[in-house]
Amino acid sequence: MSKNQGYLSLVLHAHLPFVRHPEHDNFLEERWLYEAITETYIPLIKNFEELRQDQIDYKLTISLSPTLISMLTDSLLQKRYINHLDQLIKLADREVKRTSNHSQKSKTARMYLDKFKEAKDIFINQYDKNLITAFKEFEELGYLELMICGATHGYLPLMKEYPEAVRAQIELAVNTYKQHFEGEPQGIWLPECGYYPGVDEILADYNLRFFILDTHGLLYATPRPKYGVFAPIYTESGVAAFGRDNKSSKNVWSAEEGYPGDYNYREYYRDIGFDLPFDYIQPYINQKIRVNTGMKYYKITGEDCNLQDKELYDHQKALDRVKTHAKDFIEKQTEQIEKLNDVMDRKPIITAPYDAELFGHWWYEGPDFLNSLIRQLDSDEEIIDLISPSDYLKEYPKNQVCEPPMCSWGANGYNDVWLEESNDWIYRHLHQAADKMIELATEYTDPDQLLERTLNQAARELLLAQSSDWAFIMKTNTMVEYAVKRTKSHIHRFFNLYNQIKTNDIDIDWLEELENKDNIFPNINYSVYSKEN
Repeated sequence: MSKNQGYLSLVLHAHLPFVRHPEHDNFLEERWLYEAITETYIPLIKNFEELRQDQIDYKLTISLSPTLISMLTDSLLQKRYINHLDQLIKLADREVKRTSNHSQKSKTARMYLDKFKEAKDIFINQYDKNLITAFKEFEELGYLELMICGATHGYLPLMKEYPEAVRAQIELAVNTYKQHFEGEPQGIWLPECGYYPGVDEILADYNLRFFILDTHGLLYATPRPKYGVFAPIYTESGVAAFGRDNKSSKNVWSAEEGYPGDYNYREYYRDIGFDLPFDYIQPYINQKIRVNTGMKYYKITGEDCNLQDKELYDHQKALDRVKTHAKDFIEKQTEQIEKLNDVMDRKPIITAPYDAELFGHWWYEGPDFLNSLIRQLDSDEEIIDLISPSDYLKEYPKNQVCEPPMCSWGANGYNDVWLEESNDWIYRHLHQAADKMIELATEYTDPDQLLERTLNQAARELLLAQSSDWAFIMKTNTMVEYAVKRTKSHIHRFFNLYNQIKTNDIDIDWLEELENKDNIFPNINYSVYSKEN
């Protein structure tokens, strides 16, 4: 019988920006999706199935962004992903042969070949190319709670002057959930955990019951929460906020102290895509430049170890460390729970939110860590049970009412990441576009079919321009050219559509081209932006 004294809520945020380029046969940034599927989503789904087969009871919470859902259900991207896997399988097969005289490298190459083949089997034969059906299946079985996220991951605190635009991000997210899953979504992952006072009222209008905040978002609430981040609070509108626990996050996130930095784990930054001759790699990557292939033979090795001095990776030794780290994680959370039990009138909850792509893509052994963690927590000896936020609210429906401040989980805790000298130029354009979209939606209430299509496409272009990913990429100085181009392209498309609507001179051929390129939200209704709603 369980000795439960408290709860752990593991929350994984699965999101990628909408990247789909039918006009190109091989587009570099589409690899973001393919890598995440191979290294994160499929390994997680595989573990979910094995846990189910072993009758391990667990509950995880996962937010799936509407942009990610749209890409995972897109037939073009599904086809391209299979082609991507086929090339990886050919490359891994060649690597098995190339490394046949090197026992450790050959073992690792064989591991990759087996995993790529397994990924293809899971993707095609088990889920018919649509991984959303896997998440739906495990939600229906009670193992997952699925949350929504803002429609295109728009950073809401910098959109608050246009509540119609914020409402559009929320409504389209709710509608996307309803389209792909049963019932109503209970929770929302606010993009970048970005909160501002008043957004909770919009969440309440859509019957959303909870969201996640970074630690300071809860601790700096007014009045200060009695139980800190170890119990949720309610806003005045009745929506609950759960705060991130710093200690559990530090164990996993911290570059200095976190588990992923263990010297036995796989080194992310040394890949055969850069180690081997380009003419050897190029036939399998279909790119004119070097890229990561996902095949890496080296481990982290040491704190100050140069890439060229890394030692060979041993997957079995890494899995042994995974079990140790999972045990250590449980011990640390248990210590917290036992201390909290002396001062709380309820079982405490430790909320541990992470980007899903950390597990597998960045930290190769991450899915194995979660698997080991869940299995160890299933032991009757442990005092912590896994729980979802909505289940915790069912057990403890009465909570303190507080008002969190504007906050995010970005560096420095507020708007700094998405509003600074590298990206601040985008907002005058985004604000003007939002204002014009509200004008269009309010003015055109009974459009003919062509005008309605054009209005809907204008809404799509605005939504895609608002993605917080573009500002983040500009700030972090990675793939900046692409982020700038995407932002400018969607803004230019929006204003061209706006002018065509206002002059009643719609270019049908161009509209069809945009509908094919930016085909997200097929059931969008532009009227969500109307002031009359």
